[in-house]
Amino acid sequence: MIQRIQTIWLLLVSILGILSLKTSTFSGHRIKDVIPKPVVFVSGQYNLLLIVTTTAVAITSFIAIFLYKNRRLQLRVTIFSFLISILILGLYYWQSQSFISEESTYNLTATIPLSVPVLLLLAARGIWKDEQLVKSADRLR
Repeated sequence: MIQRIQTIWLLLVSILGILSLKTSTFSGHRIKDVIPKPVVFVSGQYNLLLIVTTTAVAITSFIAIFLYKNRRLQLRVTIFSFLISILILGLYYWQSQSFISEESTYNLTATIPLSVPVLLLLAARGIWKDEQLVKSADRLR
C-alpha cells in the first residue's frame, strides 16, 4: 500500500484538506459592512458549504488510500474528490467577490486549496497506471 506513489498523494491531500480548514486563503473588508469592521479572513470554516466540501475531500481521499485492492473504485473516489475540490475553488472565488477589491488580498496559504486538485490528478494518474500494469500482466498469463 505505501509503496504506491498515489498513496503519498492521497495522504497529502487529506493533510492539506484538514489544514485548509484552519488556514486563511483570503482576507479583506466585506462589501456588505456599512461600518468598516476588522479584516475578515476566509478559510475552510467560513461557511457551512465550505466546511462540508473541504471535509468531504479530506475524508474521501483518506478512505481512497485503503481501497488499494479495488483500483477501479479507488479511481472513482479520487475523481469524485477531484470534482469536489474544483467546486471548492469556485466557492473560494465566489466568496472573494463579496469583498472590496482594493482592500483585500489572497494569502500565501491560498496555494493549499490550489494544490489539492493537482495532487488528486497525480493520484488518479498513478492509479490508472497501476490498473494498466495489471491488465498488461493479465494478458501475458
